[in-house]
Amino acid sequence: MHVFWHQRDLRIPDNRGLTAAAADDEVLPVYVVDTDLLSKVGKRQRAFLLAGVRALKGAYRDSGGDLLVRTGTAVDVLSDVVEEYDADRVYYNEHYRPARRNRQRRVDEALPTKSLTDLVLVDPAGLDSRYENHSRFYDDWQAHHKLPPVGRPEADSLVDASDSTTAPSIETDIDLPTPGYEGARQRYDGFLDAGIETYSDTRDDMRAAVERPTSAVSRMSPYLAAGMIGIREMWGDASDRHTRAIGDAQRNVQKYRYELSWREQNYHLLYYNPTLLSENYKTFPNPIEWENEESHVDAWKRGETGYPLVDAGMRQLEQEGYIHNRPRQNVASFLTKHLLVDWRTGARYFRRQLVDHDPASNAANWQWTASTGTDSVDVRIFDPVAQMSKYDSGADYVTEYVPELRDVPANKIVDWPTLSDSEREELAPEYPRPIVDRNAAYERAQRVFETALGKR
Repeated sequence: MHVFWHQRDLRIPDNRGLTAAAADDEVLPVYVVDTDLLSKVGKRQRAFLLAGVRALKGAYRDSGGDLLVRTGTAVDVLSDVVEEYDADRVYYNEHYRPARRNRQRRVDEALPTKSLTDLVLVDPAGLDSRYENHSRFYDDWQAHHKLPPVGRPEADSLVDASDSTTAPSIETDIDLPTPGYEGARQRYDGFLDAGIETYSDTRDDMRAAVERPTSAVSRMSPYLAAGMIGIREMWGDASDRHTRAIGDAQRNVQKYRYELSWREQNYHLLYYNPTLLSENYKTFPNPIEWENEESHVDAWKRGETGYPLVDAGMRQLEQEGYIHNRPRQNVASFLTKHLLVDWRTGARYFRRQLVDHDPASNAANWQWTASTGTDSVDVRIFDPVAQMSKYDSGADYVTEYVPELRDVPANKIVDWPTLSDSEREELAPEYPRPIVDRNAAYERAQRVFETALGKR
């Protein structure tokens, strides 16, 4: 008998470690509720993950097996399970967050184990250790073969442990996505049918984001972050669509496939740079003079900066545990550039609030936006006024989340940070004034980062 140790791979289909464990023997799946590790995850995502464990247990039972759910440290729980069931080996899928690597190493030292690459399409170990930008990474990554999805283990290979213990339930302040593989599959099927062939055209359309939130973009990130669906399954389905599509539809599908490569690079960065979560990726000759003004951070968290696109993004985060990618970039840029707050402050807040928090993507994307990570541009600063004018000129997204501005003409909302105080008071007295001057904050950020880079 083999044991399969589930971590953030809460599914039966397209699970390489599970399939390998079941290939030549019976397999007993185990999930370890490690309270120390889970305490590092925000309450919202913790609730979603544990709901996914309960869904996984139900899926195993429907297949004639069961999922053992035990509380404790991984090495202690798995050692006890191996002894109790006289198992030969523990299989698991490799994860790259430092805390999980340490956890896996302790299990490797105590028990016979076998690990597989499942989290990404291309094993980071097979790529160069460093790329100067995403284009260079993508060219190399694209040339590597992508494995097809693996199927489910045969039902007779699953051990029926008939164990009643399951994961605890946690109440949250938001509605969570339907947990588990079936929820992931239903959402992805909807996107494949109604969204992927227009994805490139709608991914930054904020009106479409409000009117068609799960077809303008896929919103699969919570499921990928929890491993409730396999990346090979998603890539395979998207690739099938790409093969069958023609003209603009094929271009749109290709854009979705390309966006998946950013997740691959983020895990590549974490694999080779375990300090990515806490230290600047880029080396600066001079320190970055962060201001870290507490009142500015608080206003940013509340969505009360007086910059409508930024505030709408932060309020979406508060209400849904999710932010559309375009405002997600803008809220991060505004914090790190216009407010000069250390990117780690924003990354920690996202970790607590996001249902789709992914350690590699969260850190790598914050660092890219903060100009401390991988980017072909030395200092990238998003202008939230110009960004709103380009992507939400009708204020559809902003007024969805900022009710104080619903009676204000769209062009005035776009220009809000540049209006006079008297005009803002007349148009929407309950909505805050900008906490920093648009031009002065932009120029200050440019100056601070150029100084850090030794250009001044």
